[in-house]
Amino acid sequence: MVTIKDVAKAAGVSTATVSRVVHNGGQVGDECRARVKKVIEELDYRPNVNAQALVKRTTNTIGLVTPKLSMSFFGTLASGVETAARDNEYKLLMSNSLYETSTELDAINSLREHNCTAILLHSEYSDEQTLIKLTKDIPGLVIINRFIPQIGDRCVWLDNNSGGIQIGEYLIEKGHQEFAVVTSIYQNKDPELRVQGLKTALANHQLELDPDLVAESTANIEGGEIAAKALLESGKKFTAVVAYNDLMAIGAMNVLQDAGVKVPEEVSVIGFDNLFVTQACRPKLTTMSYPVEEMAAYATELAINLSQNKNKVKNRTHLFMPYLVERNSVAQAKVVDQTR
Repeated sequence: MVTIKDVAKAAGVSTATVSRVVHNGGQVGDECRARVKKVIEELDYRPNVNAQALVKRTTNTIGLVTPKLSMSFFGTLASGVETAARDNEYKLLMSNSLYETSTELDAINSLREHNCTAILLHSEYSDEQTLIKLTKDIPGLVIINRFIPQIGDRCVWLDNNSGGIQIGEYLIEKGHQEFAVVTSIYQNKDPELRVQGLKTALANHQLELDPDLVAESTANIEGGEIAAKALLESGKKFTAVVAYNDLMAIGAMNVLQDAGVKVPEEVSVIGFDNLFVTQACRPKLTTMSYPVEEMAAYATELAINLSQNKNKVKNRTHLFMPYLVERNSVAQAKVVDQTR
């Protein structure tokens, strides 16, 4: 492998001069710079990134830790981070926590061992004190999709409660008064906050959510199917199903349609996230858009700036808002007998 010493010898300069040319810095004459660049090209010299990292104690690398990259939401998140990283001439290292606290912490430690000072963390289960300590130890650590007041300026998060309120108000405007919910068993606060928002909207119109029409399962299509079956088995009437996310909403629609319930003519269904699949299912899914790629890009810039100790990004909040995307899975309310 060609080394910096080989380039210096061939160009007749010092290794320090070669380093200045590689990094476009220092006082190097135009003629000398051109000669060194020519030798670099001829020898196909590539700087040793690991060696540079050892010297500088950092790398132009940003780390991302998510629960499971194979899930559509986290894949979209990773895509947003990668695009922003490239725009900032950073490379991206990614790792799965697999919904385990110990694995999550191991992934962070591994990134730190690679001198990665800018890290994005989508943390599901680590307790707040652990995350607070991590932000003190890692200048460029940003928590995404979670809000912790003590480190609010290091969190990029979504107003899930507002999303639930918007869903409720929208469905009530469509004449719905009998609601069912398929929600996630995962122990983060998102499911709770979205249901709380829905309940707030209902209360504003003197309506209540029947606890027997709240079904929990895993946050995927299969989970949506399981939850929807439980709703039908309850024998209670509902004209609208509010799903924790798009995948659960699609699973619920599958079960309803298989049971002979027309969507949206008899039961409306609404999701959350606005994943690509919402336009591929039938009917196309009405959903709350979660601006995950925009949030990912913003969080990437924030992590990089924090890792470089840029004070201009400190002491700010980083809250994003969901918004409604109306398609074909919600209709004006029509009361029907679902016990047939």
